Amino acid sequence: MAAPVSFARVSPADRPPFTVAYERKGAGEPVVLLHGIGHHLQAWRPVCDILAASHEVISLDLPGFGASPALPDGSSYDLSSVIPLLTAAFTELGAERPHVVGNSLGGLLALELGRTGAARSVTALSPAGFWTAAERRYAFGVLRGMYAGAQALSEPVVESLARSALGRASLTGTIYAHPGRRSAEAVVAETRALREAPGFAPTLAAGREVRFTSDVPGVPVTIAWGSRDRLLLPRQGVRAKHTIPAARLVRLPGCGHVPMNDDPALVARVVLDTVGRP
Repeated sequence: MAAPVSFARVSPADRPPFTVAYERKGAGEPVVLLHGIGHHLQAWRPVCDILAASHEVISLDLPGFGASPALPDGSSYDLSSVIPLLTAAFTELGAERPHVVGNSLGGLLALELGRTGAARSVTALSPAGFWTAAERRYAFGVLRGMYAGAQALSEPVVESLARSALGRASLTGTIYAHPGRRSAEAVVAETRALREAPGFAPTLAAGREVRFTSDVPGVPVTIAWGSRDRLLLPRQGVRAKHTIPAARLVRLPGCGHVPMNDDPALVARVVLDTVGRP
């Protein structure tokens, strides 16, 4: 059963206040879950109950995505701006220096939070930032196409398409290896989240020059990549391992770019293995 969505008002010392939506459940050491660009916290629901059996699990809607409002006017969505905001949000939620798990954009943010000392462990699922210039252009082109498609399709059309496995594949086949396993309600909700995300365009613009080139010393790091990731190709995981030599690189067989729905048990095991490392 899904936890109710709540809202926290975060007031950093040197930046305008902002609001984040979140769900929390379970008890124990905190594990924070960060979704990818254009997605929302509900992407993590397939794994939340497994993780919450042993940990406090906090799923966040990143600023400008899901139920979290856009950042205040004039605020930047680049890494150097968003990382301090997330760190302040963790403190506001009583989860200072949590274990951080992220997918895609969320994986990039998780690694940067580990690098800055704001995370006690990092699990990055197909993290952004390990692309070549050509791979980045390809991924951004696909994302713009998905966004344009979500904008063009009315809610009734999306609802009609989501009733069939073939329709769900047409809407979400880029990010899931098994889109037919996603419920119709979930596909409608995530298409709406993409369509209505005020953070999509500024986040994509801020990512044009992003490359993750730093080590993440002093904390356990796992980088996991779906073998059927069609957005950020699995070979990028090898580059990530070269960049972060002590990281554990894990293959997720049969999983796509957003693996939590393709194989929840495997993803949860990878997270718990990382969280449990000394």
